[in-house]
Amino acid sequence: MERMITIRPSFQNFISMNSNPRILFFSDAHGVPTALKALRARVAADSPDVVCFLGDALYHGPRNGVPADYDTKCAADEFNALADRIVAVRGNCDAEIDQMMLAFPMMGQYATVLAGSVRVFLSHGHVWGPDEKLPPLPAGSVVATGHTHVPTVDLVGGIWCFNPGSVSLPKGGSEPSYALLDGRSLSFRRLSDGTAFREASLQ
Repeated sequence: MERMITIRPSFQNFISMNSNPRILFFSDAHGVPTALKALRARVAADSPDVVCFLGDALYHGPRNGVPADYDTKCAADEFNALADRIVAVRGNCDAEIDQMMLAFPMMGQYATVLAGSVRVFLSHGHVWGPDEKLPPLPAGSVVATGHTHVPTVDLVGGIWCFNPGSVSLPKGGSEPSYALLDGRSLSFRRLSDGTAFREASLQ
């Protein structure tokens, strides 16, 4: 069956899909173009219906130091190569100047993807999220956040919460990673080769 995707431009970036879509999630790029180039290769290989970016696009952030391969202009070019398929939210390190360099909306604090019957709430994690405050959502919903740079998945108050980790500055002993949601099946994948290192069923 052909998948229909309806995009209603709004502050919330509401997207509705009428079947079980394949969604790729990534976060915390922090201006590293080599990580984004590798991510684009994973997008080409995994063929998601939509790509969700969970914030912190170009600025490295004062707590992280400057990455070896830090180049905000090249990173913006890599992001913009995905502009026609990205849904993005604002991270705590993102500012108005980042939006000026990026060819897709990314200044909303949250976005919602309705994937068939599953509501997926996107936020960076510093305002909404399992470590801050969960949004008012029905049981069985999914909350995707970044911010901590550590891949995790937990069931919190009947809501599935996960973090795909960071593509450029992984923390907590993790490696650069992203996540893929296929229906209710979630897999965490290595950015280097796309292999899964953890899987979960969000039932």
